Amino acid sequence: MINTSSIFSIQTPTAFKNVCLEVFKYQYEHTIVYQRFCNLLGVSKKSVKELSQIPYLPIEFFKKQKVLVGNAEAQLVFSSSGTTGQQTSKHYVPDIKLYQESYLKGFYFFYNNIEDYCVLALLPAYLERKGSSLVYMVNDLIQKSKHPQSGFYLNDLKALVNTLKVLESKKQKTLLIGVSFALLDLAEQFSLKLKYTTVMETGGMKGRRKEMIRQELHQQLQNGLGVNEIHSEYGMTELLSQAYSMGNGVFTCPPWMRITTRNTENPLEPVPFGKTGGINVIDLANVHSCSFIATQDLGKIFENQSFEILGRFDHSDIRGCNLMVF
Repeated sequence: MINTSSIFSIQTPTAFKNVCLEVFKYQYEHTIVYQRFCNLLGVSKKSVKELSQIPYLPIEFFKKQKVLVGNAEAQLVFSSSGTTGQQTSKHYVPDIKLYQESYLKGFYFFYNNIEDYCVLALLPAYLERKGSSLVYMVNDLIQKSKHPQSGFYLNDLKALVNTLKVLESKKQKTLLIGVSFALLDLAEQFSLKLKYTTVMETGGMKGRRKEMIRQELHQQLQNGLGVNEIHSEYGMTELLSQAYSMGNGVFTCPPWMRITTRNTENPLEPVPFGKTGGINVIDLANVHSCSFIATQDLGKIFENQSFEILGRFDHSDIRGCNLMVF
């Protein structure tokens, strides 16, 4: 069993590496899906000595397999969004307190004390279905803020605007977190000048609008909401940690999370800093499933470990991986 306190106390590259190797060995032994995947690649517990030798499990496995250590029982099952008939990812979480610790410490790392904020959530696409890990996190942030006006706004944009105006008049530090299409609706229908509000988009048009490049989306939101920058959250159903961007679309991870990039045609080959590749995620908080995941996102990382998300793979499945069926 991994001592989870070691995960959230990481402060140096050496500590990160040591915990990674420990988590890899633990998951190789106990997450059978991951073990079988590693074996098919010719990778064993004993053969991994460096971070670069750790295999990343294609995220598609969360749609087809139960990615979970041993015989653990899930306290909650998070599921991804999907169109009718589309298979969704499922993330089995046996220790919900670990998820809570991850997102609360992650929020504090970037934004300090949640009790300093009023938290307003505009997440209609997520609220309209069950199993959203984002809704779970934001709901807890709302509760932890202890602000009487914190809460969700489904479709009542006028009520949201009235609340924002009251909070602005009181110079109350506010976090407005929303899905992209809903924030665009707000920006187009109301002209605001928000001085004390941080606007954070979680991405995704969810089929409600045409997809836009980040620069265009953020410019429209800045113009309509009267802010100098748009913050962003990068997370997904299959993870228990989030990266954040304070503007310009450049994300930073908390100390227990890291991004690497891979060749889009050869998933086992890394690409250098500043070059576009497939996004791999190390999320050490994901200790009870798999901490090493190859996503369907495209992006680039920089020498200071910050990164950008540039799009997604053209195909629904990750290229170069024919190991989906055991």
